[in-house]
Parts: sequence; structure tokens; C-alpha cells
Amino acid sequence: MIAQLSMLAQDAPAGEGSPPQGGAAGMLPFVALMFAMIIFLFLTTRSQRKREQRQREEMYASLTKNDRVLTVGGVIGTVMTVKDNEVVLKVDESNNIKMTFLKSAIQKIITEDVSGEAESKR
Repeated sequence: MIAQLSMLAQDAPAGEGSPPQGGAAGMLPFVALMFAMIIFLFLTTRSQRKREQRQREEMYASLTKNDRVLTVGGVIGTVMTVKDNEVVLKVDESNNIKMTFLKSAIQKIITEDVSGEAESKR
């Protein structure tokens, strides 16, 4: 009887009663690839953020009187004075209206080319 049971166990298909083949070992390359992609994306976005931060700091350092600027709120004005962390903009020429902004509120410096079209200077 034992001989018959052992013969039946040998004749049974591999999918019945036996664990699936390749479990965690088959997933290891996939997990490693996903981990490598996450690291790659983190490093590229980090370097891009640093480059953008450096460009913003250079723009803030280059602000001078009579520069036309655009703020993040959409206000266009002419720089009157530049202090440590603040910029005073003249926003209305006819009424001599001035507003004070933080430097971080300046989005870009606007320059006029010869055709009269506004361009941004970085």
C-alpha cells in the first residue's frame, strides 16, 4: 500500500500540492529595478531644484533700480529700491504708487527688445 501511495505522489502533476516555483527570487530583479528608478528620479529632480534655486538667487542678486519685473501675483512694476530682502516697486507712473515686495515674490525680470515685445531675462 505504501508503494502505491508513493507511486501516486510521483505521478501527480507539479501544480497540485506543490508550492509555486520562483516565488521571491523571481521578484527580486523587479524590486531592484524599481528601487534604482526611484533613486535615479530623486537625484535628477534634486539637481534640477538646486539649479533653479541658484538661478533665482542670481536673479535676486542682479536686481537693480529701473528694472521692470513681474511678481508671482501678476503685478508688473519698476524697481525703485532694493534692500536686503525687500524690493520697492513703482506700479503706477501717473499716481506715483509704490508697493513693497519680498524678493522671493519677484518671478522674473522683464526686458524690452527693439521690436517692443517683452521678454524675460533670467
